[in-house]
Amino acid sequence: MPRGPVERLGLDVSRFDLVVALAGNPNTGKSTVFNRLTGLRQHTGNWPGKTIARAEGGFGFNQRRYKIVDLPGTYSLRSASPDETVAREFLLFGQPDVTIIVADANCLERNLNLALQILQITDRAVLCLNLMDEARANGVAVDARRLAADLGIPVVPCAARSGEGMDRLLVEVEAVATKTFKPTPYRLKLDVPGLGQALAKLVAMLRRRFPDLANAEWIALRLLEGDRAVAALVESGELGRIGADHAALAAVGAVAGKGAA
Repeated sequence: MPRGPVERLGLDVSRFDLVVALAGNPNTGKSTVFNRLTGLRQHTGNWPGKTIARAEGGFGFNQRRYKIVDLPGTYSLRSASPDETVAREFLLFGQPDVTIIVADANCLERNLNLALQILQITDRAVLCLNLMDEARANGVAVDARRLAADLGIPVVPCAARSGEGMDRLLVEVEAVATKTFKPTPYRLKLDVPGLGQALAKLVAMLRRRFPDLANAEWIALRLLEGDRAVAALVESGELGRIGADHAALAAVGAVAGKGAA
């Protein structure tokens, strides 16, 4: 299939074919990636029930329309801060077709903490190794091929400010989102005696109470770790509503997009 240039659709997400989540630590150039793809320079709207700004836009590539959701910058998915909660909930329940994880090539070790947590939730991810121009100026070299092999997902060196690597990023995003390429992400090993049995029992209980719950295994692990915020959501039943809200947020426009395709 011929590759075409990106079509910046700005705020036009009235119809789309696929959903892209944009995640990463603060100050990694995540918003620059968002702006480069959509042509926007602004944030718009709030997350359901939150006062945190939501950046949402669209772009077209290879005859497909993408809705891209810029998640709040976060260092972890395990904290209860408002920004981190929003990012965690969308990745868990919005079920984007692909997640672009934006990392700063200058401090990759710190950024990989979040990347590994995201890979516990989804196998549909691409790592955007951003700020490569600064890394080169600082004498930092990154073996992107080795990193891709270690993580089990595509890794694309980029400098979003200048547009370097963005064409390749779009190709990888398309391949993962359309399931042309299926990543096999690295997952942290859970070699704890008795954990597998306890996890299976808890997952079964969660699915009985919340039949449509996505990522029940991840929720169960958080409960076993004593995550009070997640436990409160389960106890109150709020977990089911949150899942429905984020699934609806990701899906708005998809029906129209498929009908127009």
